[in-house]
Amino acid sequence: FGDAMSYIAPNFLALGLDSMPDCAFKPAPQSATLPDGFTSTTNFPTYVKINGVWRLPKKPRMDSHLVYDPNTDNLEIKEFRCIKQGDLVAIAEHEDGSDGVFVWTKGFHSNASNEEEAFSFMNSDVSREKPVDYGAILQSFKDNHDGYIIWVIGPALVHARGREAMEWLIRHGYAHCVLAGNAVAVHDIEAALYGSTLGMKADGTGVVAGHACHMRAINEVKKAGSIQNLVESGILKSGIMRALVQENVPFVLAGSIRDDGPLPDTITDALDAQSAMRIHTDKATMVVMVATALHSIAVGNMLSTYQQADDGTIREITTICVDQTEFVVSKLKDRGTHQAFGVVTNAQ
Repeated sequence: FGDAMSYIAPNFLALGLDSMPDCAFKPAPQSATLPDGFTSTTNFPTYVKINGVWRLPKKPRMDSHLVYDPNTDNLEIKEFRCIKQGDLVAIAEHEDGSDGVFVWTKGFHSNASNEEEAFSFMNSDVSREKPVDYGAILQSFKDNHDGYIIWVIGPALVHARGREAMEWLIRHGYAHCVLAGNAVAVHDIEAALYGSTLGMKADGTGVVAGHACHMRAINEVKKAGSIQNLVESGILKSGIMRALVQENVPFVLAGSIRDDGPLPDTITDALDAQSAMRIHTDKATMVVMVATALHSIAVGNMLSTYQQADDGTIREITTICVDQTEFVVSKLKDRGTHQAFGVVTNAQ
């Protein structure tokens, strides 16, 4: 598994790219506006030729732009909205190196002699009929225990009685960050306080006036001022949010127009939420997405296929998407997160 995922850097001389010209850069005419001819990034490793040297930019992600600062010699990838007037933006029509920009798509190909028969974790077809190599997934968790494992979870994980498992993973160091929406925290806290999620108990029976339980949960957090305060008060005695607070694991709750409340911890400005999430996706070595289509696609669009360490070492970001239907996994891959490995099963 490790050998198949090791990174193979491009040999620019062998590829005939050593003599290609430097990339051209033009200043942004105003903030959040790009110069004509700009290039947009993919989530593959993208090399830029500057002063005769092929370089990898910092903070890789798709649907963004290459910016170079000659004063600091800093090359980074910036989102459209983060472009400032005067930023020098890469100008390139082609990605084959002829314009000084080269997208390398073969960096994580398996070295096996028969690629079709070799285990290829990131390129498996999505199907409920296809067996899943859970051993490889388990090994990936172990390999990333000292990395940065991000969980992207939806409320179905809570409804499907996955709370205890998620809490165990947090307590044992297999979750370094959780990205979710308002509902995950609300229903997790509802389950801790009232033994129900959306008014339904774990055994499928309803609670009297159960439709109000999640609103009561929100109100308890409002009274405390924050989820952390509710945990520290001793009122919250179980669950995902309690484990995150007690283990000092960061979380970002991104709001939406569907939210009740919302909780005081929920970030209701979409751009602020994206910025908060980006702090963590920049550090990701593994991402596990469970039962949340929109949140998974949002996070997938922030991810590169790789993580570059301070020493220059490059490793592929293990990306796993779990859902009860093939549709969500296929949609994620169709939206650009082609490296995602699909596990078609329920959230629990």
